[in-house]
Amino acid sequence: MSEEKRKDAELDGESLEGYKKKIAPVTKGRLDWEKDLIFHARTQRGYEIDFDARIEWGCMPTESLLLSLAGCMAIDTVSFIQKMKGEISDFRIDITGERNPTPPQYYKRIDMVLHITGTNISEKQAKRAVALSHEKYCSVYHSLRKDLEVTVDYVLNNTGEGS
Repeated sequence: MSEEKRKDAELDGESLEGYKKKIAPVTKGRLDWEKDLIFHARTQRGYEIDFDARIEWGCMPTESLLLSLAGCMAIDTVSFIQKMKGEISDFRIDITGERNPTPPQYYKRIDMVLHITGTNISEKQAKRAVALSHEKYCSVYHSLRKDLEVTVDYVLNNTGEGS
């Protein structure tokens, strides 16, 4: 096994170990109608979100889908970089989704730019962490339509030595 494949295997097996062990094979939730087109949702762990078709009292479900994708990519990417001994001081994802103009108004294209700031993060490490999340680990991405075009890029501001 090459050195790079061995390192990827270590990242695969250990970096998300604690997080991935918390993933239940079956996920449940509940959604209740409040009034008009406003719904209140609760996860099995008690976290809550409001959905509102008019976007006055809550977010649109499609907005939460975009944020879920960004959250999943963020958890994976930060975890991998930390496992590679990189120190993140700031992290943000800008995400844009383009929807089909007619029903069903699914996302046709999603663009993400991950902004990573820290020390001891090389270009190679950042690229590898992002690729592992996008290509293998991001459960939200892999739950979406197969014809959805997703681009993922990153901006690395390494304020110290890289490995």
